[in-house]
Amino acid sequence: MTDQSSSPPARRDRTHYLYLAVIGAVLAGVALGFAAPGVAVELKPLGTGFVNLIKMMISPVIFCTIVLGIGSVRKAAKVGAVGGLALGYFLLMSTVALAIGLLVGNVLEPGSGLHLTDAVRHAGEKQAEGAHESTTAFLLGIIPKTLVSAFTGGEVLQTLLVALLAGFALQAMGPAGEPVLRGIGHLQKLVFRILSMIMWAAPVGAFGAIAALVGATGVDALKSLAVIMIGFYVTCLLFVVVVLGALLRLVAGVNIFALLKYLGREFLLILSTSSSESALPRLIAKMEHLGVSRPVVGITVPTGYSFNLDGTAIYLTMSSLFIAEALDKPLSLGQQVSLLLFMIVASKGAAGVTGAGLATLAGGLQSHRPELVDGVGLIVGIDRFMSEARAMTNFAGNAVAAVLIGTWTKEIDRARVDEVLAGRLPFDEATLAADGHGPAPAVADAKEPAGV
Repeated sequence: MTDQSSSPPARRDRTHYLYLAVIGAVLAGVALGFAAPGVAVELKPLGTGFVNLIKMMISPVIFCTIVLGIGSVRKAAKVGAVGGLALGYFLLMSTVALAIGLLVGNVLEPGSGLHLTDAVRHAGEKQAEGAHESTTAFLLGIIPKTLVSAFTGGEVLQTLLVALLAGFALQAMGPAGEPVLRGIGHLQKLVFRILSMIMWAAPVGAFGAIAALVGATGVDALKSLAVIMIGFYVTCLLFVVVVLGALLRLVAGVNIFALLKYLGREFLLILSTSSSESALPRLIAKMEHLGVSRPVVGITVPTGYSFNLDGTAIYLTMSSLFIAEALDKPLSLGQQVSLLLFMIVASKGAAGVTGAGLATLAGGLQSHRPELVDGVGLIVGIDRFMSEARAMTNFAGNAVAAVLIGTWTKEIDRARVDEVLAGRLPFDEATLAADGHGPAPAVADAKEPAGV
């Protein structure tokens, strides 16, 4: 057994040390943040630079994945079936997450007894300035100014639109589009190779981000807000383990803890950067490696990053109730539902962006209940800590969605899933996309059941 797998362990050992270095960097960053806050805050550009390097790769990854996923499918109806099923599932799970957040928020009442200061009031006004103006502006913003600006602007939904158009165009071209698809396949390998190189900067980025966060926030600022922060983390954990775990077991027969363990390095990356975007390319590669077909992964995962916002839904719900209670302006049940449904719509496209949840919260309150905007400043100090749980919950939701959609459309290799989760088919960390990730050909050819 040792002889058969002599090469993969060598590769895994190198990346294993990389992620051990990330853990060490996080601990060192926390220590520096407490010991020398002034110095730690100055290290913030290290974390920002690493996240920017990852975000630089998001548009090409999404474009290649979606174009290959759609372009390789012979029937457009199959893409429509996968996309429609995914959107319906996303809407349902967002509603469930919303209801859970409402329930926990009303039980905990975390905002009772807090008082608003002038500093907090100004912080809330500042966050509201950067929020979306309206749903109409958001919808128009999906359309890029030019075909190329979708890639240079870094807008996820704009890239998604262009990739969908290109994928369907190549699909309509038939055999004539095959050379283009092969070219995009080679481009995808290049993109993932660059990404694997960037990942070696993760310890430096994690050190700078965590040190700056702890140095700027400290412990005192967190004590009075511990209830909502801990309550939010527990709620997200229960949602992932109980709700998503039950769905995954009933529908796909997969253990949620086995899937989370398989994605352990991605969760560590999100924890150290507070951005789920940093793990998006790796999630795409790992879901294909797990045995979910390329079309399902290509449609479900990138779309889920904009529309499957389980963690964001819980965050917006609990934060809104927290602010309303802190300002002694509690929301009635009807007001809670209408406000938070509005905010779910307004938050589309902002799932992976660090700090976007805070701006969305401020924007939703400003347009729906302006008198509550001042209270946004109450959670500015802990938003970065909450954004980590928010991002990890969104990420877990999208991973589970890929498995569920693959199961419903019969586009998943169950035998391969078992092998991968058992550790017998290790993921190639060195190339990400070049080790033949994806299910066996028999799964990709199962077109008849897919539209059922």
